[in-house]
Amino acid sequence: MTSYEKPSLAISEIEEVLRNHFGPGTTEITPLGGGNLSSVFSFVHEGKGYCVKFSNLAGAYETERYVSDLLSGQGIPFPKCLALGKTGRLAYVIMERMDGRNLGDCTEEEQTYQLPELIGILTSLADVGVGATFGYGWIGPDGNGAYASWKDFVVAFNAEDQTGTFWENWHDLYRTSCLERDVFEEIYNRLMAYVPYNESYRGFIHGDFHQWNILSDGTRITGIIDGNCMYGDFLVDLVILDRHMPRSGVIQTYQDYQAKAGKVIPNFKERLLGAYYFKGLDGLRFYAKMGWRDAYQGTRHFLLNLI
Repeated sequence: MTSYEKPSLAISEIEEVLRNHFGPGTTEITPLGGGNLSSVFSFVHEGKGYCVKFSNLAGAYETERYVSDLLSGQGIPFPKCLALGKTGRLAYVIMERMDGRNLGDCTEEEQTYQLPELIGILTSLADVGVGATFGYGWIGPDGNGAYASWKDFVVAFNAEDQTGTFWENWHDLYRTSCLERDVFEEIYNRLMAYVPYNESYRGFIHGDFHQWNILSDGTRITGIIDGNCMYGDFLVDLVILDRHMPRSGVIQTYQDYQAKAGKVIPNFKERLLGAYYFKGLDGLRFYAKMGWRDAYQGTRHFLLNLI
């Protein structure tokens, strides 16, 4: 199994897709960083900024429209989805472009300064109304989760047979990468022990809530983008942010914010551990597949040393 490659496109291919949607006159087609699985470009049409994303994965963006409508309709600063389509082997989505630059490009001080606002957005995401839908795990194009319970999702997500997904034949990583079977299985067993604490909570989870999917003007948050969106315990988003901003006191800031709002978070410690193990296990496998050995070792150390 080789490390995953983002799709590579000629500018002429991108121009053709945009011409089909907008007619002539799109300018300033520029590749953007971020996105591990998509090739992303910004462009301008009639003075307005947009983005187009391309993926090798079939149906990669079908849920994006649903999530875009859900979040932007409830006041979350998330880009509106304008069009979905296919070009040859690639799926694409065209979205409005939000102002700002990656929060990850801000200094650590600037990031920490914006943390309370980020926690506010995280809280709003957790409060998004999902009562009209059902299911856990990956959100489908119809807005429902793919699994009957959080446990079913966790088991399926880590199962060996992942035919037709990004994780097809992932057990090959035990032979071809730094992924260690004994470590993976140890963390998986710990995760399953904490699943009962997480599984009675069903909220919206962005699933990739970190600096490279958050936009800022340097002093305030201007938008949230992308996401591996799912239904489950919203504390998953909190631990993602904490692992990406380890020196910023994310967990304490979150607890202070909720205490000030008079919110009690039941089983906070146990749910937090369940979320760390869930995302950490996903991280181990992903870093091994991408060949990111340092990230793998850091995550491995963190998980094995959790209480």
